[in-house]
This record gives sequence, C-alpha cells and structure tokens, in this order.
Amino acid sequence: MSDITNASADTANAPNENFIHDFIEATIAETPGTAVHTRFPPEPNGYLHIGSAKAIWINYTAAQKYGGLFNLRYDDTNPEKEDTEYVDAIYNDITWLIGGEPSGGVFYGSDYSAENECFASWLIQRGEAYVCDLTADEVREYRGTLTQPGRNSPYRDRSVAENLTLWEKMKSGELADGACVLRAKIDMSSGNINMRDPAIYRILHAVHHRQGGAASVYPLYDYAHPIQDSIEDITFSLCSLEFEAHRPLYDWVAVRFQQYKGNQTRPVQREFARLNLTYTVMSKRYLRKLVEEGYVDGWDDPRMPTLSGLRRRGYTPASILEFVRRAGVSKGFSIVDYASHEACI
Repeated sequence: MSDITNASADTANAPNENFIHDFIEATIAETPGTAVHTRFPPEPNGYLHIGSAKAIWINYTAAQKYGGLFNLRYDDTNPEKEDTEYVDAIYNDITWLIGGEPSGGVFYGSDYSAENECFASWLIQRGEAYVCDLTADEVREYRGTLTQPGRNSPYRDRSVAENLTLWEKMKSGELADGACVLRAKIDMSSGNINMRDPAIYRILHAVHHRQGGAASVYPLYDYAHPIQDSIEDITFSLCSLEFEAHRPLYDWVAVRFQQYKGNQTRPVQREFARLNLTYTVMSKRYLRKLVEEGYVDGWDDPRMPTLSGLRRRGYTPASILEFVRRAGVSKGFSIVDYASHEACI
C-alpha cells in the first residue's frame, strides 16, 4: 500500500476530528440511509494551490470515511478566464494528490446548460425570475447597503409573457453583452444582501473552451452551483467560509430545483475556514499576476505554492494531506506557520 493510500485510510478510519463529520453523522442519524456524496468544484482559471488541498482533503476524506462518493466538477461557466490548460492541470493535480480518479467521476458544469436554462424558464413561469434592464451601476445603487434595504427594480413587475420573450432573446444571441440580466425575484428588503434579487444569468458572447461559441448566456455561480450539486446527487456541499452568507440563496435555488425535478432529497451546504499560510500568497489572482508578468517561470515554478510547484519542489501527496490534517478544520480564521508545512515533508 502506498504512502498516500495509508495516509488517506488512516484519516478515513480516525475518530471524529472536526465539526463537518459531526454534522454528517447528525444528518445520517436524523435521516437513516442518507448517502455521503461530496464534490470539489474548482474554476479552471488557474492551477490548484496548497489552499485548494484543504477543500479537496475535507470533501475526499468525508466521502471515504462514510463509504460515499467524491466528484471532481469543473465550475466552467466563465469562458473569458478559463482554458483547457487549467482543466488538464487540475485533473493531474487532484489525481496525484488522492492517488487516482475521483470515486464519483469527473464532471463539467457547462454540460448542464440545457438543464439550467429550462429551470430558469420554470422560475419565470412561476413569477420567481425576471429580466432586468438596469445597468451594473444601477443594480448596485438599487441593492442598498448592509444597513439600508434595497429598492425594487422598475422592471421587477414585468409580465411572465414579456419575461419569457426577453429570456428567449437573451439565449438566442439577439441582445448585446450587458444589455440585461435575468434575476431571481426574492426580497429586496432582506437583511442578507445576497437575497436581494440576485442575478442568475448574464449575456456573454464568448467562445467556451469546452462548448465552443454556442452559448450566449452563462449562469452565475450562486445559481448554477446548487443545481449542479442536485443533478449529481451531491448530499453534502462542503465549501469555504466566504460562502456562508450565500447559503440562504443556495437553499432557495436547491429547494426550487427539488420541486422542479420532483426529487425527494436535496444537497445541504456547510462551510469551513480557508487555509492561510504565513509568508504565502494564496490568491489565484495574484498568483496569475506572478506568472503573466514573468516573476516566476510558470504555475509549476518550485517557488509557487501551487500543487504542481510543490510537486517539483519534492513534496509528496501524503505530506500535503498530512499538513492539511494537522492544520485542522474549524470556522475561525487562523494562519498556519510555514514551518509546519515544511515539517510534514
């Protein structure tokens, strides 16, 4: 048995070490027969880094421990920033890290475009989505602040028929980028700003790395993600803490998709703190800047905190998984000393 298999098996068979496992076990106890099906949903707009390893480890070992499945799903609905180079790199890194193919399979969010669009039409027909012509600046102005409620868009009360007509024009490519967006009709006075009629589709005429140039509209992450989870029968959507305030919107979409499909179960989301490392840039945007402006020799430069860079530097999969295990799972912000990272090798 390899080191990586040993490390994974030890973690999977260990007693509860984090609140995520407590939550899973409580859910199983409350609803016997609940399967544990998790996923890792990276956007292919860069290479995976050491912070990504924590999300992979949490989802992968949860599925292992409870005899479930673990999916790799590319969140590839933003064609302007994505590339097949990143798709291939992510696959290579994750299979290297866990020692093989994800047990649940490999999927692409862009493959669900037809299902996403049909569901959006269903929401329009129910009066729960509308086409809005406000500009991006006007949307921000109408949204309000953390202390002041938002105001209804002047386009919020369009008829179902008018919304369906405009939605078809959006999909057919008749309208220019930014001409309008499709928004969920929720509550502009909500204390959670994410629930104030969020955009769920925007117009974007761009060539997609997988789908070509066929699509004229692309879904927003908060709309697409719970649908993708539902389609793949994900039961536990485990993600980093910045999505905690988005959970009510995740549930809003997931509940309605459950009604739309007639499913008996739906995914639930829980959040954990991200991995932060001293002296280390963890933002993909800044890592991209280092690459594009020639400060390093590529995403796999051994000085980079990417998984491919760490691999070239001599780190093993078992050492990286041991590091994230030692770092622990919590909801509180923390920074791990780089020496702890080096100690694991």
